[in-house]
Amino acid sequence: MPTQLRFKYAALGLALVGTVTTVQADEVAEAYPSKAIQFLVAAGAGGGTDNFARVVRPMFEEAVDGARITVINLPAASGALAHQRAANGDPDGHTLDFASTTFITSLAAGQNPVGLDQLTPVARMQSDVMALFVNPERFESFEEFKQYAEENPGEVTVGGTHTASPDHMAFLSLADASGLDMNFIPYDSTGNATANVLGGNIDATTTSLSPLLSYIDAGQMAPILVFSDERLEDYPDVPTTMEHNWDLTDGNDRAVFVNAETPQPIVARLEEILKEVYDSEEYQEYAERVNLDYREGWMNGDEYRERLENNFTLYSRLLENE
Repeated sequence: MPTQLRFKYAALGLALVGTVTTVQADEVAEAYPSKAIQFLVAAGAGGGTDNFARVVRPMFEEAVDGARITVINLPAASGALAHQRAANGDPDGHTLDFASTTFITSLAAGQNPVGLDQLTPVARMQSDVMALFVNPERFESFEEFKQYAEENPGEVTVGGTHTASPDHMAFLSLADASGLDMNFIPYDSTGNATANVLGGNIDATTTSLSPLLSYIDAGQMAPILVFSDERLEDYPDVPTTMEHNWDLTDGNDRAVFVNAETPQPIVARLEEILKEVYDSEEYQEYAERVNLDYREGWMNGDEYRERLENNFTLYSRLLENE
């Protein structure tokens, strides 16, 4: 983490001691929620982050005895508007920011004015596995794709959602580790990137597995390399990045954040609620249904903060070297 952020955290800690006593914070946490709750979604309707928030909503409501929750989509500026509203709102745990890995990738790219000094991660609940996808009529395997890229340096095009997205970071990580000379083409949606692979306008796309399940089932798209430690049960013939000694296992995470000034007892209460939701049979059935169970999705706030700090350093380097 940059040094200035560490100083901000220290200053923030001192400020909290002076404004909210531990006893007061504990009492507020016990009474939570005391008003309507807002789920701010840092993405548009219908995408993975939006689905995540809307699946969690009824389970969260049940866990807090029916408190009213409103889901608000704020996709502008790669979700920065949602982050700003959460950072500027009341630090009482009633405004939750649902975000993907785009939060930290856009921060590394200088596109997101809200950093880890203004938002506190409560928990990560999903880690969608990334993969390199192709039209199976064009390439039958990663080895075939790799050979083509080696024989045609600078001519291979790989698409994905916008610049500094998880798709883009997966591409940069792969290019950095493999040494393959490839170009990234940004699109405004996964659907458009996929359509351009199918139309032969680009050679491949890097994205997460869950959005392309219907294409995979129809035989139109195929994963030829997964960013994973081990081969996936549903795709036993698809090699992993680790098999090539490329330690590329970052997925498209989806997590929940709150205003950084939120007292710790309230953050702990929110983490407790989200863990209850995560462990529920209903949530686990949903995760299995959309292939979000390939690896453990849960990560508590402290663990996820460390992951975000490490990824910020990695993504900053990759973007600088692009």
